[in-house]
Amino acid sequence: MEKRVAVFGAFGQLGVELCADLERRGYRVSAFGRSRLDITNGELVERAIAEFDPFAVFNAAAYNMVDVAEREPLQAFETNALAVRNLALACRQNDAKLVHFSTDYVFDGTLGRPYTEKDQVRPLGAYAVSKLAGELYAQAYLDRAIVIRTSGVFGVGALKTARGNFPEVMLRLAREGKPIRVVEDHLASPTFAPALASRSIDLLERSLVDESISGVFHLGGAQPISWFEFAKLILATAGVNAEVEATNDREYRTAARRPKFSALENARSKEHGMPSMPGLGEAVETYLLTRGK
Repeated sequence: MEKRVAVFGAFGQLGVELCADLERRGYRVSAFGRSRLDITNGELVERAIAEFDPFAVFNAAAYNMVDVAEREPLQAFETNALAVRNLALACRQNDAKLVHFSTDYVFDGTLGRPYTEKDQVRPLGAYAVSKLAGELYAQAYLDRAIVIRTSGVFGVGALKTARGNFPEVMLRLAREGKPIRVVEDHLASPTFAPALASRSIDLLERSLVDESISGVFHLGGAQPISWFEFAKLILATAGVNAEVEATNDREYRTAARRPKFSALENARSKEHGMPSMPGLGEAVETYLLTRGK
């Protein structure tokens, strides 16, 4: 029997990897982007899912302009929270599994070690609050939704988006000969999009035979690293000779507060015997080879 999967946010850097991997595995995929369907419209979401009748839905759509969200919190909440409610309701109506993607920003970054799924959440701003609300909506309407928190996603799909990603910004600044100043006192778990997509689909497939696979999972990159060190790794791996200057939170103020240490520990996936995420050096090298240095 044909297995159908719907992917929302299908043309972002995670969405394109989800669609490609699902198709390689033999699924029939319906790809939804903003131009095709506004997920903040509950009626449209319910109709689309009912018509396609997927057995599973991936939601990689997000409002992720962290600083802008401080000026327009309602827009962030509509996309990151209320739209997730729309998807969860539609999945409940159509008996579909929901896999929803969240963020390391639900934490305040004060723990001093990578966060596990059991650690207490404390969002610091409008974006983070909206993403946590999305997690809650997914689990409020569905008994076995899967919520995947991740961190600093980068993939070649960003080459076709207006905002790009962190590696692309670093490479562009180096190419243009512009000063590169990056914070050294904020650490995260940069995550390679193809690996995130693959392991997310693995979780979905395992959940069909293992009822314990539901709720929140962390799928962050293999190692905590500062954005400053990550920038140096990207440029060194690309063979680009550019000077990167370290700055810090005090010198580089942003509209939104950000967690200083939001790296993720993939504790539950390890408990279930999932493959580890690739090392960051390997991921960056693969990324650069795929995009073409």
